[in-house]
Amino acid sequence: MPVADLEIDATGLACPLPILRAKKALAQLASGQVLKVATTDRNAIRDFQAFARQTGNTLLHQQETDGQGVHYLRRR
Repeated sequence: MPVADLEIDATGLACPLPILRAKKALAQLASGQVLKVATTDRNAIRDFQAFARQTGNTLLHQQETDGQGVHYLRRR
């Protein structure tokens, strides 16, 4: 798994809040730094894939286990 420069907890939040929190957090990072986002939203896997495509950030890794998701994004 990638090493995160910043981690945010978006568990318990429904779409679009995890994406909005991630967008705000990515703005704090320098290019090339990595953000880790923890989620419980059942659509988060798909949402973060679309978010990465639309923003040009790199989706490094995603994992979902027992309703808990983890997403790693590298800032462009």
